[in-house]
Amino acid sequence: MAQLKTKKEQTRARILDAASQSFRSSGYAGTGVDGIAKAAGVTSGAFYAHFGSKDGAFEAALATGMDEVIESIPNFQRDFGPDWVAAFADYYLGEAHRNDLACGCAMTTLSPEVARADPEVHMAYEAKMNKIVGLIADGLSGDSDEARRARAWAMLSALIGGLTLSRAVASPDIANGIAAAVRAAALVASKA
Repeated sequence: MAQLKTKKEQTRARILDAASQSFRSSGYAGTGVDGIAKAAGVTSGAFYAHFGSKDGAFEAALATGMDEVIESIPNFQRDFGPDWVAAFADYYLGEAHRNDLACGCAMTTLSPEVARADPEVHMAYEAKMNKIVGLIADGLSGDSDEARRARAWAMLSALIGGLTLSRAVASPDIANGIAAAVRAAALVASKA
C-alpha cells in the first residue's frame, strides 16, 4: 500500500507543479519566485525552503517534465503497438497539446531555456534526452541500434520543431498545416 504523502511532500509537489507550469508558459525570464509561490498557495519563504533558488526550481521542473516523456513513450508503445509513432505524433502535434503551453511538453518549451543555462543543466538535459531517444529507438524497427537512434533523433527533432512552429504562427490553418507536414516527416523519419 502506498504511503500518503506528508504535508511537506504535498507542498513541494504543489510548488513544483506551479513552477513547471510557469516555466513552460512564461519561460525562465518571465517567471518569478513570488508568482510561483502565489500559484502554489505558499509563501516565498516556503518556496526557498523547498528549492533554494529559482534555478533549483527550474532544474526540478525540467527533470520532472522530461520524466513525463520518459514515462509516456513506453505507454504509447504498449497501447498502440506498431502504430505507436503515429499515435504519439498525433498527440504531440494535436491542437489540444499545441494550445496548452503550461501543461505541454517540457522538451519543446524548456529546451531553449536549457540552451542558455549552465553546463550542469546541459548535462542533466542531455542524459534525459539520451534516455528518451533510447526509448524511441527501442520502439523502431531495424537491425542497427545506431541507425534506430539516428532515426529517433530525427523524429524527435521534427516533432519538437514542428510543435514550436505550429505554436508560433497566428493562423490555425497554418498551424494545422505545419502539424500535418511534420507528422508525415516524423513517420518517414521513424521508418527503416
